Amino acid sequence: MSTSAIVAEKVWKDIQSTHSVSDEQLSILHFLFGKNLERATRIVDQRGVKRILGEPSGRSIFQVVGESKRKEEYLCFAEHYCACYSFFYDIVNRGEQLCCKHQLAARLASSLGTCIDVNMSDDDLALILSQL
Repeated sequence: MSTSAIVAEKVWKDIQSTHSVSDEQLSILHFLFGKNLERATRIVDQRGVKRILGEPSGRSIFQVVGESKRKEEYLCFAEHYCACYSFFYDIVNRGEQLCCKHQLAARLASSLGTCIDVNMSDDDLALILSQL
């Protein structure tokens, strides 16, 4: 794990423990993620993050609204994957970013406890995941 990823993980854990974010933490995250963090905070402010929870397992995936006029929704695992174009182009292919704005929005909303929770059966969640 890179130094940047270790620092980011520490900040996320601190935010999650208090369900609040300080100016210092925002400054660190902005240094690490730049414009993607700014975009992610807009998504969170607009309540654009849903956590889809499977029952009874408790497994989850995030559904995050994009910023384009079409308001696409992207499925993502906050720490590992997003279905958006930027994830494959900037992160997987070019290695220029640690994560995309959708992953950041999911992580921020989850850490702050501001996700909109949507419960569904494990079978329905499995169907959604099979379409990734």
